[in-house]
Amino acid sequence: MTTSPELASAEPRHDRVPATVEELEQEGDVAADFLEGLLDIADIDGDLDLDVRAGRAYVSVEAPEGGSVDLIAAPDTVQALQELTRIAVQNRTGRFSRLILDIGGSRDARQHQLETLVDRAIARIDEGASQASLPAMSSYERKVVHDIVAERGFVSESYGEGADRHTVIRRG
Repeated sequence: MTTSPELASAEPRHDRVPATVEELEQEGDVAADFLEGLLDIADIDGDLDLDVRAGRAYVSVEAPEGGSVDLIAAPDTVQALQELTRIAVQNRTGRFSRLILDIGGSRDARQHQLETLVDRAIARIDEGASQASLPAMSSYERKVVHDIVAERGFVSESYGEGADRHTVIRRG
């Protein structure tokens, strides 16, 4: 059986070789097409912005004047839409996607929440606890937490598997 070049490029690639900027831009384009379709179905107005940062495609959905993206900007909704979008991108490109989706500034809001969570955990350590555990969260959120913890001069490690994976903070 022969495979056309178009189909050959859609075969899954499991080697996890870092994506090129061109491949990440392609992921952003595929994600934007998918998200535009979802927004149309839901009758939600949103402006899409595509970027490539730190080896990931970033797609932001912002509300135009009088737009309604806040209807889908709750953290759990953004996470679910991000996973659906990643699956759509992977299906189309044949490559694992680490795409990040932001809706209506939800990532900045979540960053602030995670900073507060880390600061409370560090306060418990300052009060005498040997370590502080945070709730389970996504790999992206754990990465953000690890960065915040390092900025605060503490160390962190992730423990657990799958949906139970969480971060533990302690002094360095």
